[in-house]
Amino acid sequence: MNGLALLGIFLIIYSAAVVFIAVTKPKSIWKMGKIQFFIKVMGEKGTVIFFYFFAILALGFGVWLLIK
Repeated sequence: MNGLALLGIFLIIYSAAVVFIAVTKPKSIWKMGKIQFFIKVMGEKGTVIFFYFFAILALGFGVWLLIK
C-alpha cells in the first residue's frame, strides 16, 4: 500500500468524522473558537452545510486517491 492510498483512507475516515460532528454537534467541539467564528459569519445552518460540503469534498478526493 502506497502513501496516496493511505491518504485516501484517512480522508474517508476524516469525512465520516466531520459528518458525525455536524450531526451530533458535541458541545466540547461546537464551542471552539474557529467553529464559533463560522457560526457568527454563516449562521448555524450555514456552518452545518459547510461541514457537509467539506465532508463530501474530502470523501470524493479520498475515493479518487484510492482508485488512482
